[in-house]
Amino acid sequence: MPFYLKEKPRLKFAATRDGFGEGLLEAGKKNKKIVALSADLTESTRCLPFKNKFPERFVQLGVSEQSMASIAAGLSLGGKIPFITSYAVFSPGRNWEQIRTCIALQKSNVKIIGSHAGLNVGADGASHQGLEDIALTRVLPGMTVLVPCDAIEAKKATLAAAKIVGPVYLRLSREASPIFTKPNTSFKVGIAEIFRPGKDATIIAAGPIVYEALKAAENLSKKNKLNIRVINCHTIKPLDTKTIIAAAKQTGAVVTAEEHMVAGGLGSAVAELLAENYPVPMEFIGVKDTFGESGQPQELMEKYGLTAKYIERAVLRVIKRKK
Repeated sequence: MPFYLKEKPRLKFAATRDGFGEGLLEAGKKNKKIVALSADLTESTRCLPFKNKFPERFVQLGVSEQSMASIAAGLSLGGKIPFITSYAVFSPGRNWEQIRTCIALQKSNVKIIGSHAGLNVGADGASHQGLEDIALTRVLPGMTVLVPCDAIEAKKATLAAAKIVGPVYLRLSREASPIFTKPNTSFKVGIAEIFRPGKDATIIAAGPIVYEALKAAENLSKKNKLNIRVINCHTIKPLDTKTIIAAAKQTGAVVTAEEHMVAGGLGSAVAELLAENYPVPMEFIGVKDTFGESGQPQELMEKYGLTAKYIERAVLRVIKRKK
């Protein structure tokens, strides 16, 4: 049983980008082939510790995400393991064609770090709120797509990405969010983790919103006597088909939750899988065909229906349809 179901520790907060920064530095110490490239966002993307420790393995390219992707592909041909870092709206947003042609098509060993993804960028508004990046990356053949749920898992995902041979996209958040896993919590690429058991319905979530899913499940247990399974689907691609199909068969209803457009994201991936293998009633928590706006992160999460109470309502709807 996961630790957070047995105890209620005092929560600490950190952004998943912070976990990436720690992971990149540790990975760099272990492997001299690792290099980092920045598009004029070194501190924001948490590359600064790596730059300070390994200045000879760091490249500052300025505002040139297209060049960054192409140069990284060339570095990978020379045996390096490049991590390219920027905001998600710019990478994979601005440089998607270079990622497609120079990295994915060539199976280049490049790690694409999309920081500041989702609505939690807050006051920077729609121009900086990457809500399409999962869709952009999971469509590319051979691309691994990782969305860690907290800072500890982000560090693990970074270390795992460094060992994968081939292109990887790692999605990170700017805003500090609850740290609710531990260093010994299981993390394996391609294996979704059941964070809470249940038989009445399943919530499948990715990213910091996993914590909201756990809150929703706890509330439904107290208020409605429902046992809701919660799955942390940190790997969007390759999707853990075994765990997700089993959940659909055993609970008969699924809600997906993500801080991303519903179209093309985690919800779409799960729906595609279940439509082909084991269709069940589904509900989708995510941003629905609209851009974000400027505001405080928590206000935006409420406005766009991404908090625990909206997940609870979706679960009740999907259980009603199941019956």
